[in-house]
Amino acid sequence: MTFSEQLKADIALIEPALEKYLSRETGEGYDRIFEAAKYSAMAGGKRLRPVIVLEFCRLCGGDIEKALPFACALEMIHTYSLIHDDLPCMDNDDLRRGRPTCHKAFDEATAVLAGDGLLTAAFETASAAKDVPAETIVRCIRILGENAGMNGMIGGQVLDMGAEHRKISLDELRLLQKLKTGCLLRAACELGCAAAGATDEDTLTRARAYGEKLGLAFQIEDDILDIEGDAATLGKSIGKDAASEKSTFPSLLGLEECRELAAKLTEEAVNAVKPLNGHAFLVELARSLTGRTR
Repeated sequence: MTFSEQLKADIALIEPALEKYLSRETGEGYDRIFEAAKYSAMAGGKRLRPVIVLEFCRLCGGDIEKALPFACALEMIHTYSLIHDDLPCMDNDDLRRGRPTCHKAFDEATAVLAGDGLLTAAFETASAAKDVPAETIVRCIRILGENAGMNGMIGGQVLDMGAEHRKISLDELRLLQKLKTGCLLRAACELGCAAAGATDEDTLTRARAYGEKLGLAFQIEDDILDIEGDAATLGKSIGKDAASEKSTFPSLLGLEECRELAAKLTEEAVNAVKPLNGHAFLVELARSLTGRTR
């Protein structure tokens, strides 16, 4: 199976599973919250994080069907973070994945609650995984909590908000993005290994390194797209970083050095997994994100 075929096959597993977990009609007057959550969660996107969960599970010899609840849980957390990131009190964006953001399509209060609902549903989904040992479920829940919480993505968002309208150092920016973007990508790698029951420390170290390097490269590419990208292709507003006077990799390093750094980090991610059997898809995935247009 080619890289493209495998990617499509993985997404074909993720999409219906995610929709199933988020589909419910209560008949009690609060169906709107499920509509809002599904509006954002099922709006497309690359599904990068859940795909990585499945592929690390496959690489470690696990059953990817059993990894699906954890893959979907991670995508719920990612989606909730986007809903909240778009709110007027944060980035105040009107467009996400080519459609009005959740607070524009519904209202601000509903968007806040949809994000809260997705975060809560993520742990409900992970904890209810079937035919998975209890210790694996606990391990996966801990990975989700550690990487999405105050010492992970949330901490990164706090640093991001504090960096508006002031210049920060490259080291500060690296930490910010390691937490805000890198932690969920690292979580994807760790979840795949955990779902497969992998405990080999060398494999886990390589998986974490892949996620962290890929996360930083991904963010640098995002920063470049915010300058050079096309809003219609990206499905979101561009030029927001400059408008907020945020320090970004291009503002600190320049575009050419950013491209070189993204390519270097991508190859470091590739080199982290190359010694592992079954690495081919993950290598191609990393390289496919360099120079992307969306």
